[in-house]
Amino acid sequence: MQFFGRRKIYTDVQNIDEKNVIDVLTKAFAVHQQNRAEIDYLYNYYKGNQPILNRVKEVRPEIANKIVVNRANEIVTFKTGYLVGEPIQYISQSDDETITEQINTLNRYMAAEDKSAADKELAEWFHICGTAYRMVVPDKDAGQDEDESPFEMFVLDPRDAFVVYFNGLGEPPVMNVKYVKRQDGTIVYGVYTKNHYYEITELNGVPALSGDKPQVLGLPIIEYPLNSARLGAFEIVLGLLDAINTTESNRVDGVEQFIQALLLFHNVDISSSDYADLQKEGALKFRDIDSTLPAEIKYLVEELNQGQTQTLVDDLYEEVLTICGMPNRNGGTSTSDTGAAVIMRDGWSAAEARAKNTEPLFKRSEKEFLRLVLRICNELRSMELKLSHLEIRFTRRNYENITEKANVLTMMLNNEKIAPQLAFQHCGMFVDPEVAWLMSKEYAEEREREVIKQMNQAAGVHKHEGEDEEEEVVNDDV
Repeated sequence: MQFFGRRKIYTDVQNIDEKNVIDVLTKAFAVHQQNRAEIDYLYNYYKGNQPILNRVKEVRPEIANKIVVNRANEIVTFKTGYLVGEPIQYISQSDDETITEQINTLNRYMAAEDKSAADKELAEWFHICGTAYRMVVPDKDAGQDEDESPFEMFVLDPRDAFVVYFNGLGEPPVMNVKYVKRQDGTIVYGVYTKNHYYEITELNGVPALSGDKPQVLGLPIIEYPLNSARLGAFEIVLGLLDAINTTESNRVDGVEQFIQALLLFHNVDISSSDYADLQKEGALKFRDIDSTLPAEIKYLVEELNQGQTQTLVDDLYEEVLTICGMPNRNGGTSTSDTGAAVIMRDGWSAAEARAKNTEPLFKRSEKEFLRLVLRICNELRSMELKLSHLEIRFTRRNYENITEKANVLTMMLNNEKIAPQLAFQHCGMFVDPEVAWLMSKEYAEEREREVIKQMNQAAGVHKHEGEDEEEEVVNDDV
């Protein structure tokens, strides 16, 4: 099986209704089945079910080690943690304090729905198979508690969900599909279009429309591709990963074969019972058959060169790290190392570059998710948020080089030609510079009021003391 990314599913039908929905679904599902087979293989590979486990050894088949060095899991785990290890935040792009407060409320809703855990699951899927799906719907209990989130979100298994795009300008999504397979073999498809929900039941390979109702939310399933080719994080190095498994398995075979070397009897006539005694007693008495035919018993051994094998394994692993944009573990240290130097060395800059390369596509999908969320919040919670009011912010690594960032902030604040708000935005020190600016502004104003109050109190005391002295002088004159 060869892997070149998942296929984007298209249809030539722009307006899908009850007359053509089954036909569009049937054609789209055929493409999805190809994607599903590849996703299932990659997911099992990530879990450790790799081709080396099916290895067949022709020579000495009793010594056939099957070693899985699960670098695929390492790649996915690192990239997921590096990208979304810290919660994604929504920050305000407006000076309106009401808007800022509503965005803070939105962040609280996301925390209540455990969005950070959902983002982690989402990132795991698209790093494994190149794409992932999130679904958002209104919460059925939204009207009972005003403090709870008015929406629910779900991360879908990409093997059981897909999005169909119109084969035209802009390639807009026109249909969402989520399906389940019942225990009796029946497949139930939930099909969403912009204004309808269709339920299609397939039994014995024959689909039939079993439900149709209008809906106003639109398309609730959003696709999150890792890249335009929908390639998984380790998919491009599958050959190298298999080679590492093969090398390590052969390496262990070499050690085991050295320990269990074959015994050569040269010019020695030995019976089965004598050989059994040899295995039991560990010694054997024999003599030359003839003076011209000296007898010899020895092991057939040829030890594998472990040094050369390790060099090969290290080279394969280094290629995997380079291609996948992963930091290596073999960097040296220096007394002159700084935080920035370590980041630039050992592949950490490549890891950061790959993460930044992933962010734009993630944000594009996240905006589609937010359109639905804001629509639900505005209707059920009387909020007035627009997509333009907020910015999606990844919060990783904002703590690094904190001293340099603090120095930049101080210098910009001391420059009279730079607005203080710009200093907070561009120093890189704060996850949400708008909130940090408002808090700092409020704190500075409070401190200023306290200083003025203290000065006024001090001035009042001095004035009172002056009046007392004046009164004493008048009394003396009298």
